[in-house]
Amino acid sequence: MSSAAPTYFIEQFSEDERHILRRYFSNLDGPVFALVNLPEVVKGALFARYSRSPKSLRRLFLDEFVGELDIAGDETIDATIGLARAEALYDRVFFEYGDDSVAQLGGVHLACEQASNLLTKVLEWGRLMSYLEQSTRYIPYDERAGGRFRYYRDPEILASGLGARYVGDMDRLFTIYGALAVSIQDYFREQFPKAESDSDFVYRQAIRAKAYDATRGILPSAALSNVGIYGSGQGFESLILHMKASPLPEANSYADLILTELRKVIPSFLRRVDLPERGGAWSDYMSSTREAMETIAYEMLAGDESSDSSGPSVSLVDWDPEGEIKTIAAMLYPYTHLSEDRVLDRVRAMSTDDRLSVARAYVGERSNRRHKPGRALERTDYRFDVVSDYGAFRDLQRHRLMTIEWQDLSPRHGYTLPVAVEEAGLGESYAEAMSVSMELWSRLSEQFPQRAPYAVSLAYRIRYVMQFNAREAMHLIELRTGVQGHPSYRSVGQEMHRLIAEKAGHQAIAEMMRFVDHSGEPELERLDAERRAEQRRSGA
Repeated sequence: MSSAAPTYFIEQFSEDERHILRRYFSNLDGPVFALVNLPEVVKGALFARYSRSPKSLRRLFLDEFVGELDIAGDETIDATIGLARAEALYDRVFFEYGDDSVAQLGGVHLACEQASNLLTKVLEWGRLMSYLEQSTRYIPYDERAGGRFRYYRDPEILASGLGARYVGDMDRLFTIYGALAVSIQDYFREQFPKAESDSDFVYRQAIRAKAYDATRGILPSAALSNVGIYGSGQGFESLILHMKASPLPEANSYADLILTELRKVIPSFLRRVDLPERGGAWSDYMSSTREAMETIAYEMLAGDESSDSSGPSVSLVDWDPEGEIKTIAAMLYPYTHLSEDRVLDRVRAMSTDDRLSVARAYVGERSNRRHKPGRALERTDYRFDVVSDYGAFRDLQRHRLMTIEWQDLSPRHGYTLPVAVEEAGLGESYAEAMSVSMELWSRLSEQFPQRAPYAVSLAYRIRYVMQFNAREAMHLIELRTGVQGHPSYRSVGQEMHRLIAEKAGHQAIAEMMRFVDHSGEPELERLDAERRAEQRRSGA
């Protein structure tokens, strides 16, 4: 665990602005803070806007939301003081009796700013919470905060002999990213001329989004992001314990920041976190099992360090050969009085056409992907071994209704070079960035192995396993193959759909996924979305 506290950029606000902010935010200076005394719809709208804005949440609130709210009645409120009086209300039920169900009923909107792209994956680990993360598609990451590029500066790395090398190489990566983001916009404007019917704003937004998609792979995993989290007391308790057990020092220190802010608004729900016999024992358990597994995996698997980077990027490694039959039976089960075994026997005796008829009746007329068939699709599972760039992994990892485990991020599986970058004649600069990233990772891995992934650019590939049922497969694959999606995760979703149909042989299930898009890369992914957004703004 790091002995030095990380230093975060402190945003400056005027005294008048601070007077407004202290009514609604649990602190005005730290990177972690809770939102209070605001309508739920305002907090939700703030978080939604947050994901596409380079601004901090407090600045966003001042610039875009205060003018729309009546805040006169809140002048006497000071959210920065905390709400200790609430503790007595829950102590007897929750702490003394251990009724976890109580902790499921108190929720908090929490802003987590200036978190590295390694930490964001820890923050988004839990299933029972909601997340919004700052998008690399809409934000130019070469814009500076406090005069510095936005990447995590680990205090122990900076204090070491590698400190100057770390800062210099990180700055170099951000500089290359900024230059390529500008150059490739010129290339895209030549390739995709503006239509007369599109406004300058719509066209500019679509070009910028495609440029940032193409160049985001250069950004190192140390690049800072903002994450908005909504969760229950129980969810936050689990998250903090997980973070305290993490081998990443940034996660350990950030857990303390989260705990400090949450104790201002839901103190009793978190009483167990740092009690040695409660939270301390739980975190110790997670740490000890991780360390034991690291040791035994090294002992049992030593000598087989091949990267397998030449293999398929998406492999279906486990499925139930009878999964489709069982799913058809599960569709019929609520509509009969037969036992499940008897329904299965009847389905096994059906013709393929009859099974398809059942599946088509069950899925119905889906007019859009948000029409979700029922839970019968949860009857069968698929397990995929995936190697993709870290940028795609970041987006796929946030799907909470699945099991996902990932290996350490490193350059050993190679990197993905976007076709557009190569066609624009920018491949040499991109390769330079990858070389800077790999060499810095190599140097860090000797002295700071747990923190070496900070140096790894998002274009480098990571291996992970994803397991989910057919219902979640429908949601994930249809969403992530949409034409507006990033090419790197679109290809993952498209291959998953093909494997479900062809390798697993679950053609009826694959057919239900009517909104999977197998088309190639569109010209401007965000163009149609920007057109629709402009129509909504104009009231058309």
